[in-house]
Amino acid sequence: MNLKSLLARPFANYIYNKTKKGMLTAVEDQGAILKNLLKTGKNTDFGKDHQLAAVNSHQEFTQAVPLRDYELLKPYIDSIKEGKQNVLWKGKPIYLAKTSGTTSGVKYIPITKESIPNHINTARNALLCYMAETGNSAFANGKMIFLSGSPALERIAGIPTGRLSGIVNHHIPSYLRSNQLPSYETNCIEDWEEKLDKIVAETIHKDMTLISGIPPWMQMYFDRLYEKSGKKIADLFPNFSVMVQGGVNFEPYKAKLFETVGKRIDSIELFPASEGFFAFQDSQSAEGLLLNTNSGIFYEFVPAGEIFSENPTRLRLEQVAIGVNYALIINSNAGLWGYNLGDTVRFVSTNPYRLVVSGRIKHFISAFGEHVIGEEVEQAMLQAAAQFAAKITEFTVAPMIVQQGQGKSYHEWLVEFEQSPDNLEAFADSLDQELRKRNVYYDDLISGNILDRLKITLVRKQGFIDYMKLIGKLGGQNKVPRLSNDRNLANGLEGFLQSQ
Repeated sequence: MNLKSLLARPFANYIYNKTKKGMLTAVEDQGAILKNLLKTGKNTDFGKDHQLAAVNSHQEFTQAVPLRDYELLKPYIDSIKEGKQNVLWKGKPIYLAKTSGTTSGVKYIPITKESIPNHINTARNALLCYMAETGNSAFANGKMIFLSGSPALERIAGIPTGRLSGIVNHHIPSYLRSNQLPSYETNCIEDWEEKLDKIVAETIHKDMTLISGIPPWMQMYFDRLYEKSGKKIADLFPNFSVMVQGGVNFEPYKAKLFETVGKRIDSIELFPASEGFFAFQDSQSAEGLLLNTNSGIFYEFVPAGEIFSENPTRLRLEQVAIGVNYALIINSNAGLWGYNLGDTVRFVSTNPYRLVVSGRIKHFISAFGEHVIGEEVEQAMLQAAAQFAAKITEFTVAPMIVQQGQGKSYHEWLVEFEQSPDNLEAFADSLDQELRKRNVYYDDLISGNILDRLKITLVRKQGFIDYMKLIGKLGGQNKVPRLSNDRNLANGLEGFLQSQ
């Protein structure tokens, strides 16, 4: 056994046991975090604006601090970018993480001295819990891909600024540096296809044991390796044993990824964002991701159907129920207060608190009152694909509103198949039935003869990749929205459809 993996085992067991103990104190830890946040936050500009010094309970907190997204927080961020201190948190952030924006363009998320351990330690803990549970420490001896955005950082008001993955790259422990691929120079390449070719060149002859990234990126990487070598990934990297992924739901990509690899390997799912590292898969046998309850973040949960209400219900951790979709709200030692992350989660366990990411607040279809969410379309697609032995590369769903007198409106599913079903119409019937099982409002609209059955539009091979390239969002952490409540994405894909 290599010395590195041998030395990792005692530390892995320590972290694993500490994580298990934390499961028992999750509610108490959340209460303590809120108190500590208020203690520091009351002296900031935000705290004074919202009279945090007078807040002594969660109920008072909800009255003092309204829910807000980035757009409403932006005036405070702008003050930080102008060089002001003690705005959202004490002092100045040590980093600003740039991330994809909404109407305001690029977002700048503060990372403080107090919040950086949340990002670094959670990723570490996920790997160590895996190591302790499975006994697999051999992966620590080989080469690992920690794909990141460019680690080259600019400065805004003296604050180092860049993509979160590039920031985290600077904090990879020195004992892992010799294992890390690709090289710093390659990670600094901005053009995605050039970067991918360099990554392939640097890794194709290495002993890769762990590969991390979002599933669409890993599929592109595996496909490019196969093009270059003609070998399955398991033959190319015989010691490859751990796949670490996050950013999107893994299930729709899992079958094709494992087929490309050529064998079943362990996977570790993560739930990170620029705003914080919220949950990770702590067990290979338990469903869901363990919520990170003692890492500087106080969570609130709003029933998803209430998120746009004037006075939505804001639940503490101990008030959540299994099986309900909640909008995730965070308050953190990065200076985020009542922050609507935009993600929805659903608890699968409350002892301990494990959840799955069920979708995005803004990624839904409710053009006809059905409020279909990402989790529902993904599960419907998985069931239909299994029934017809179909393999899906990528898909998205949009409403098609048909003018009166020209037929009924419907959901259009734009699908790129790796392996098409033998009978596309029967597949569409099955897909429609699966969605009706999962969404009673959609079922009512179909049975009430208001909506027509869904229709499938075929996207050509590499169509989604070529579209993302066209709009400048290929690779990295960019992903195709699973659902849209408008036709913008569907219309953009018109030039990438399969010839009939």
